Formats: sequence, structure tokens, C-alpha cells
Amino acid sequence: MLDAIVIGGGVFGARLAEWLAAEGRRVELVEREQDLLLRASLTNQARVHRGYHYPRSFVTAARSWVNAPRFEAEFRACIVDTFAHHYAIGRTGSKVSARQFRTFCDRIGAPVTEAPAPVRRWFDPARIEAVFTVREHAFDALALRAELRRALEGAGVRIRLGTEAVRIAAGPAGGLRLTVEGPTGTTELVAREVYNCTYSRLNALLHASGLPRIELRHELAEMLLVEPPEELRHAAVTVMCGPFFSCMPFPPRGLHTLSHVRYTPHRTWADGPSVPWRDPDVARGPTPPSQGPAMLRDATRYLPLMAGSRPVDSLWEVKTVLPRSEVDDSRPILVRVGHGLPGLTCIAGAKLDNLYDMFDILAPGPAATREAAR
Repeated sequence: MLDAIVIGGGVFGARLAEWLAAEGRRVELVEREQDLLLRASLTNQARVHRGYHYPRSFVTAARSWVNAPRFEAEFRACIVDTFAHHYAIGRTGSKVSARQFRTFCDRIGAPVTEAPAPVRRWFDPARIEAVFTVREHAFDALALRAELRRALEGAGVRIRLGTEAVRIAAGPAGGLRLTVEGPTGTTELVAREVYNCTYSRLNALLHASGLPRIELRHELAEMLLVEPPEELRHAAVTVMCGPFFSCMPFPPRGLHTLSHVRYTPHRTWADGPSVPWRDPDVARGPTPPSQGPAMLRDATRYLPLMAGSRPVDSLWEVKTVLPRSEVDDSRPILVRVGHGLPGLTCIAGAKLDNLYDMFDILAPGPAATREAAR
């Protein structure tokens, strides 16, 4: 019998498996894709949040401000900090004013300065009230994949790629029996603990196993990959806080992502015990026409430089949040211990820095010591 099985080879699953194995446990990691970090951990904005993005959720912002330096220190070789990040405040339609944004940053202890005059001139003053410069970085998911793989191999974690967890049930001696389908067919694995870290597919295993589903909200999200104009090659821009946009470096492709609150979501749907089951892979449907042209048109109204961007490609992924996040834009981590079966834990992180909240929840006392010892 294994000590633990972790399902999901994204950042959360891989880092959790390594953390468990570092304590001397026998751990296997199950990932249905052909490599680690191929889904949401790769196809996202690559921002290492320091809290500036969440002025309407003090707790989310404060946790990001505390946790981001831990992530950057642990994965130093994966951090890209060769650009300046500028937060602009919309003059109309924003849920926060420039004064409120500065007060919010002071409350969480996050430094913020007025952007230099040449940067402020990038923006349309009729639409932008103020522009601030902050220290907020990106991560390279390809470098992070290599780092996590080395850590897993060093910790002795067995990685099963191309293997999907299809069903879970109570097993012998108080353990859990996990049925998986992989390159060699159907296999049953038995472990004392199982950790479901499959993000948008969190409920797929629960539904197939007759266990209670967790209430979630999904959206099919598009981020446009662009070659930015020369002035923005070493800069990131985020316009706050409403139906606006963000454009920042995407290290794996050497391009920038452009996301837009209004145009990035293409489809949305609910998931949970009170609605009929829809597998996320089916619910996302066929890839729709890109809304990149609309993103660029609207971004250019606020930042005329964006007219010089060249669209290259789009990243498509299912984005998953807790229902309450739609009210205040919060991004808490979900950790359900013993969900449906003793020994089954379901985890869904919304941001990379949620890693450290996960460790604190799973091991409230020794977590900091274990993390520091990595």
C-alpha cells in the first residue's frame, strides 16, 4: 500500500507530491497528460501575484503579498523580473479610484510609486486617472516544470504520465482504492491517502465515484498572445479595476499575453451538487472564434501603443473559481479534507502563492519548517 497518491501534475500536485515524499512517504503522482504542467499551470497569464490585482479582497491581497516572496525565493531560477509593471486606474468604470488603490496598497504594505512621466504619457488621460509602478514578476512555466521534475525525482516520487484517475472507493485496511487508466490499461492503486489536485476536473473523479460534487464556477478563457510594440517589450500593464485589460510578458513563448475582463471569457457554467453534471472537457465545447480583435481594439482606447501589437496566437483553458469569488474577486485556496471518503482530500488553488496556504492547512504546525527545509 502506498502512503499517498496525488492526482494532477500541475504546480500544486507536483509540489504537494514532493512535499509529502520529503517526509519519507511512498508517493505516486498521476497525470493524464503526457508531461507535467501542460494545462492551467502553463496556459495562464504567468503572473506571480503580489496582491496589487485584488483591491476588493484584502485577505487575498495580503496573502499574496506574504506568499509571493516565498515562491520567488524557492523557484528563483524560474522567475522573470526583467520588466516593469504598471497599474493604471480607469477614470470611469473602475471599482476603485487612484486614491483608494494607493490606500489599499498601504494597508497590505505593498510599495507603490507614481509611474515616470514618459510611462504616464503612454495612456489616454481622458480614460486613465493615474498610473503606478510596482514590483510584480512573471514565471517561466517551462523552467518551473524542469525544476519540479528534478525535485520529484530527487524525492523518489513515481510519476505516471498519460494516466487518468477514473474512480475512487474505500479500499483495504482503511485505505483507498484508485482505479486509473493508462498506457498499459486499467490498474488499481491502493493508498492510505489520495489528494485530488485536478483543478477544473476536480468534480470529474467525484462524480464518477458517486461522491458529493463541490460547487465551482468554470469559464472557457482565451488569452491572446501578441508581439508587443517596442515600448512594451520590457513592460507589463494592468488597467484596474473593472471591464479592462492586462498585458504582460509570457516567458514560455517570448511574447505577451493580452487578457480582458469582458472578452477573455467565452463560455461560463456552474458545477456542483445542485446542477446536472457536465464534464469540463465537454462543456468547454469546440474552440470558438477568437475575440482577440475586440481585446486589442478596447485596449488601444486606454493605451494607444497597443495598436502596434501583432496578434500571434491564443491560449485556451478552462478557468475555475469558487462561486463567492464572483462577488469580491477573491482567490482563496480550496482544501477539503476527508471529502466523501476518509483519506480523500480535494485541493484547488487559484494562484501560485496559494501553495503555502495549502501547506499551512495540511500541516498547521510543522508546515513552515518543512517548507524551509526543502
